[in-house]
Amino acid sequence: MSLSPLATQHCTPLKGKENELSAPRIAELLATLPGWHTANDGKAIIKDFKFPDFHRTLGFINAVGFMANQEDHHPDLEAGYGHCQVLWSTHDVGGLSMNDFICAARVEALLDR
Repeated sequence: MSLSPLATQHCTPLKGKENELSAPRIAELLATLPGWHTANDGKAIIKDFKFPDFHRTLGFINAVGFMANQEDHHPDLEAGYGHCQVLWSTHDVGGLSMNDFICAARVEALLDR
């Protein structure tokens, strides 16, 4: 699956372990997301984005926040001067779901604009 089709999908409400992705599926999806890797014992995906200044970092955070609210799927964000770390996980499934990869791809698409 390439980045573009994943980034055009939308999140759906997911609950329960049956919606948690398998390790092979996670590896397949991660291959489409440059720079993303697993964290928290494979229960999350994470990437640190670099920016030339705090102003652009805040702009990125606002764009991610707007998209996350539209998708009703929210990341953990950690920011400082010139960087923002984005972590996706689906608490209601106890790990990674398609929603995490859709949102990660949508974050990548924000930067392609």
